[in-house]
Amino acid sequence: MKNRIGVMGGTFDPIHYGHLVLAEQVRSELSLDRIIFVPAGIPPHKKELSISNNIHRHFMTVLATIDNPNFIVSDIEVHAQKVSYTIDTLHRLKELYGNDHSIFFITGADAILDIESWKDSKTLLKTFKFIAGTRPGHQNDDLERKISLLKKQYDADIHLLEVPALAISSTDIRNRVGMGKSIKYLIPEAVEQYIYKNRLYERGVSGE
Repeated sequence: MKNRIGVMGGTFDPIHYGHLVLAEQVRSELSLDRIIFVPAGIPPHKKELSISNNIHRHFMTVLATIDNPNFIVSDIEVHAQKVSYTIDTLHRLKELYGNDHSIFFITGADAILDIESWKDSKTLLKTFKFIAGTRPGHQNDDLERKISLLKKQYDADIHLLEVPALAISSTDIRNRVGMGKSIKYLIPEAVEQYIYKNRLYERGVSGE
């Protein structure tokens, strides 16, 4: 029987409880052996945006996941000097873990709507399984039509999972810090303290 690995990519700027709840629910619901968090190096869809230094984002992800023995953090992208593409990362992880492992890529449901704009999307959809997190009660006819089309065109394996905590967003957390508002209980305490100690997201302060 193959080992089952979930891979969760993202900028994690910062990582928050929405990410962690999604990962744990996926692990539990699909009986995965472990979840690998992969902080992005240079995200292809966010090249024009200012994101925090790779080391900060990687370390915050480590702090957030350190108390869960089923979570591990990979630095496969953060040390790369080129744009990180999901297809390349998943192929590298498949080579690393071998054919006796099945890989499930975990993402927010909204990303599925744009997935055909990703590098080598056809190969990506035909090769790997996808778990897409949605908010409970959030009806999205466009998403359902998109998934139906992807399954028909590429025989894509896409599973939707409702996750309450997905209402939390990294953008809102950064904005709250910039405005001096509380972020307590939105992110793990260790990550909160790391943000304040390193003065991340403060207005007029660089995230380098």
